[in-house]
Amino acid sequence: MIRGALLSFALLLPVFATAQEDVELGTGAILRGLDKVSGVTADFEVPQGVTMLYERMEVTVKECRFPAGNLSGDAYAFVEIREQGKADLAFQGWMIASSPALNALDNARYDIWVIRCKT
Repeated sequence: MIRGALLSFALLLPVFATAQEDVELGTGAILRGLDKVSGVTADFEVPQGVTMLYERMEVTVKECRFPAGNLSGDAYAFVEIREQGKADLAFQGWMIASSPALNALDNARYDIWVIRCKT
């Protein structure tokens, strides 16, 4: 049992090493939305702390980070999304540009994911 736990921890070490890279903060994020019914995509900018409307989804970017000195690198943003007129959040968490399916919005009609940070 202990050997299995140590092996699992050893496999996670590269993740911890990359998690401590120097990062810079953006002033907002560029997101992409997909209307699954019409098949239309649209890119939109959301300044940090501002709620923007994409179709029927209210999107708020709380923070956007990217590797230091590499704006086009792997951005990740803390995003809150709710359907217009509803109190409950449809999504809250970190979205990663290089892995949009890792932590995705679960909505029948819309997909929204982060493209990059805005400076």
